[in-house]
Amino acid sequence: MRSVEEQQALITAAAVSPEPVRVAISEALDLMCAEEVEATVALPGFPQSAIDGYAVRAVDMTPRPTGDDADAPADDSVAEVSLPVVGDVSAGSKHPLRLQPRQAVRVETGAPLPTLADAVLPLSWSDRGQKRVSPRRKVKTGDFVRRVGDDIQPGDVAVSSGSIIGPAQVGLLAAVGRSKVLVHPRPRVSIVTFGAELVDIDREPTLGQVYDVNSYALAAAAREAGAEVHRVGVVSGEPRKIREIIESQLLRSEVLVISGAVGGAAADRFREVLAELGELDVSRVAMHPGSVQGFGTLGDDKIPTFLLPSNPVSALVVFEVMVRPLIRISLGKRNPRRRTIAARVISPVDSVWGRRGYIRGQLMRDRDTGEYLVQPLGAATGAPSHLLAGLAEANCLVVIPDDITDIRPGDVVEVLFLSQRS
Repeated sequence: MRSVEEQQALITAAAVSPEPVRVAISEALDLMCAEEVEATVALPGFPQSAIDGYAVRAVDMTPRPTGDDADAPADDSVAEVSLPVVGDVSAGSKHPLRLQPRQAVRVETGAPLPTLADAVLPLSWSDRGQKRVSPRRKVKTGDFVRRVGDDIQPGDVAVSSGSIIGPAQVGLLAAVGRSKVLVHPRPRVSIVTFGAELVDIDREPTLGQVYDVNSYALAAAAREAGAEVHRVGVVSGEPRKIREIIESQLLRSEVLVISGAVGGAAADRFREVLAELGELDVSRVAMHPGSVQGFGTLGDDKIPTFLLPSNPVSALVVFEVMVRPLIRISLGKRNPRRRTIAARVISPVDSVWGRRGYIRGQLMRDRDTGEYLVQPLGAATGAPSHLLAGLAEANCLVVIPDDITDIRPGDVVEVLFLSQRS
């Protein structure tokens, strides 16, 4: 029996990253940048006001304390200042003004600073005069001014190759005038299900048939992991037809996920078809649920291919532990695995000796102590472990070491976060 770490190492070694593509910056969120984006101009490109107020020369300013401004510096020895307001500059103005000594110009946030102005007197630091303005606090050279290149200088790297593009990076790309950027795209994942008992949800199942759950659930899981997903649905028929379908998906995918092809005589015949396209290994992995699973590479491009159990809970757990990290690696994520924390169990958990348990649970936090608590779902003795409704209620997986079979209330366990849905 292969350990979880051995199986994960085998999978990681087969990771395939798509070739970089150029996309609009509006489509680049959460993707890894594949180029060094250098600024060709300074940002800001001109001196501008950082606040609504008055553009002034700092040398013309002296404090004028008032009774209603406790923060104003007290200096009764200086003469009172009152400057004529000789203009008004709004943001986006294309008509530069020249400031003369002992004058002020009303400016908006982002407005170009008049020539010779070296500071901005905020409205709240003045008497808000329209024709003349008197300061209530002193400003120094550079106060409330955005200088040329304060943010980025020409030649500076705005977004580095290998960085994940978030909202701030999208903003920087726009600020330096880039409408497109080279990125490592989302890996294309195809989802296939196999089983004579399966029908799509647009058909009414007859006796012995069930709805195809896995293709929808696994497609959603792959999409949540960051992949571009193609849900093929149920594949059946003659071997030649099956081979044609699988070959077509290998041409369009970086990852192929097939559920329902690891147990039974029909699954054996299905795998015989897959064996003609490459190497697949079906073995037991020391975990539960989902111990029996398969992995290999198919096609000329050696596409990583997963064989998952038919049970939806097992399939989703195997996807979480084995498939999702591969997708995250292909996206360039530095930490491809979910965050884990320690939590205290509030009810018993049973596990299987010799296999690492991944038990669904509800994670919460004690309001008084801040301690994490976890309520296992369906993990008590005799409780069914295959029910999908229990997984739908879960927001975490409780990870039980392979040498422990009983977890008692109050024990501390490792908990693996799932996606938050609130």
